[in-house]
Amino acid sequence: MATCGEVLVKLLENYGVDHVFGIPGVHTVELYRGLASSSIRHVTPRHEQGAGFMADGYSRTRGKPGVCFIITGPGMTNITTAMGQAYADSIPMLVISSVQSRNALGGGRGKLHELPNQSELVAGVAAFSHTLMSADDLPEVLARAFAVFDGARPRPVHIEIPLDVIVEDADHLLHAEPVRVDRAGAAPAPVAKMAAMLAGARRPLILAGGGAIAASASLTRLAEYLQAPVALTINAKGMLPSRHPLLIGSTQSLVATRELVREADVVLAIGTELAETDYDVTFKGGFEIPGTLLRIDIDPDQTVRNYPPKLALVADASAASDALLHALAELPAPVRAGEWGPARAARLRETLAGLWDDAAQAQTLFLNTILAALPDAVLVGDSTQPVYTGNLTLDLDHPRRWFNASTGYGTLGYALPAAMGAWLGSAQDPARRLPAVCLIGDGGIQFTLPELASAVEARVPLIVLLWNNQGYEEIKRYMVNRAIEPVGVDIHTPDFVTIAKGFGCVAEAVHEVEALKAALVAAAGRQGPTLIEIDQRRWTETVLA
Repeated sequence: MATCGEVLVKLLENYGVDHVFGIPGVHTVELYRGLASSSIRHVTPRHEQGAGFMADGYSRTRGKPGVCFIITGPGMTNITTAMGQAYADSIPMLVISSVQSRNALGGGRGKLHELPNQSELVAGVAAFSHTLMSADDLPEVLARAFAVFDGARPRPVHIEIPLDVIVEDADHLLHAEPVRVDRAGAAPAPVAKMAAMLAGARRPLILAGGGAIAASASLTRLAEYLQAPVALTINAKGMLPSRHPLLIGSTQSLVATRELVREADVVLAIGTELAETDYDVTFKGGFEIPGTLLRIDIDPDQTVRNYPPKLALVADASAASDALLHALAELPAPVRAGEWGPARAARLRETLAGLWDDAAQAQTLFLNTILAALPDAVLVGDSTQPVYTGNLTLDLDHPRRWFNASTGYGTLGYALPAAMGAWLGSAQDPARRLPAVCLIGDGGIQFTLPELASAVEARVPLIVLLWNNQGYEEIKRYMVNRAIEPVGVDIHTPDFVTIAKGFGCVAEAVHEVEALKAALVAAAGRQGPTLIEIDQRRWTETVLA
């Protein structure tokens, strides 16, 4: 007899799942019965939040959902923060948990790991949460989950399986076929209207977000045809190469970029929420789109949030970009205003280059040093100073190489386990195996520091760059700027190098450019993790001397 738990593993294999992140517990051991004989690799974090962050990072580089096996009760409360980050950034994640037996659901009898309503608890950070009341429903519920991942706005899905259902006879489900869903195409009528508006624009502009990341090639062609400057959200960095003449970076919160946006007569926003963490990182308001706004998104609800459009199209970004290109080819060639396109973008870049203070220049040099040593690296960031700076100053040549937790949900401790997941995701294709670099501060790393042990155990060549400024500096500055006496921000700073060595990592501290390059090259050649500590004060003084 094949149990529901065993069949679940088989069906996940059929959907192409190759990794599961989880911590076994007495309530999930039956999910593991079929795992040892499967092709799926299990990775054990040290906390369920770490499992969720690993699945998130895996998904961003692999381009497919990360999967977690989580125990009922504390396992689910622990992973909800990671689900919140994935939900905010539209990252596909499948969280499969146990739950009390059907006759005990909501019983309040004080059973181990009992919650009044686990599904309701996580519903706010999931596309949907489903309680599997019969093994027979498993293929359909998995199909629903992958329909969200494949055809809708991807977000976490939670499936909870009662303890008595996990062990049900499900032998008859072993040969259930996976169901895959294609994304929505672009309806001809709104495409024709949008094309006409774009063709008639003298100063067109494109705002592209992470929802358009798969449309990089077609969106670049569209921008070039229109001669439209392109602003990218943080999750969309790399969609246009760093030196593309139409690229204006991810600086929508800065005055100079906002002036350019206000000059545009037609703005195409594609795959972007037009939300605060990309368009108003200083929380001062003032981002305006006075021109005609056109929006394309896979999520109908999102097309009208924040900035209502003149015209909206619900479609896959790649299909929509291709359809617009085809429709534009049927129209007279657009006539652009003088000094628009590359000329206007170049003028903006020149203005922005003169804005960065010494601290920003030192941190940008830090990031550029990483890319000089490891040009193919994936940079996974936490909420820390160099990441805030890089969000504004750094452009990359490929997508899926820069993402961090300073946007959207904005959690701390994300970067360490997420970078581990990012390497595991890229490593599935040896031709795409990329160095994974974690950018994290001394405050953030203390949220998930034990995941260094997970990286050692999984033999992941993770490179942890620890930016140490001895406290929560950004929050301290925020308090001082508002005339609040700083409290709770000058935290104790442990000896991270010694701690990392205790976990089994190679660890050292460096303070200047050439030493960092050498340390990075050496770390990339190891089979396990390396921690490199950079003291903010010493780095800044050294590189600016």
